[in-house]
Amino acid sequence: MNAPHVSPTPDNRTAEAHANDIPMAKSTKQFLWLGRLGFAMLFVLIPVSVLWLTPPDMGSPRVLLALLWFPLWLPLIGIINGKPYTFAWANFIVMIYFVHSSTHLYVSDGMKFIVALIELFASCVMFIGCTYYARNRGRELGLKIPKLKDDPVRQSP
Repeated sequence: MNAPHVSPTPDNRTAEAHANDIPMAKSTKQFLWLGRLGFAMLFVLIPVSVLWLTPPDMGSPRVLLALLWFPLWLPLIGIINGKPYTFAWANFIVMIYFVHSSTHLYVSDGMKFIVALIELFASCVMFIGCTYYARNRGRELGLKIPKLKDDPVRQSP
């Protein structure tokens, strides 16, 4: 026997479908694209710089590529799909590139300095975009972390 057809209501829709129904503010869209732009810049810059522009003086370029490029694959699907939670935790990953580029700015010259400058710019763009997109979209969707004073587990009887 076939199950009866149930029309979508707020009670039986998935959270993802509900998130797609809530309109996104213009500033939120701008931060979404800013985060994606910074991510795309890093995603392209890392292999291009490691394999062609500034290959390492010592060691294998492929090993360095694996170490630097692998972390960018972790948030890829969530960034493409615009998941606020992914944008929030991607900020931890972008700090790898911020520190890497800052170090190269201090110790390098020539092409390595220029690549480090671009990497620093891309990581800052991604950090700003991801931070504000996650915050704004989270507010639009009603997602929030309770303040410590409002946490029922921590309140004394």
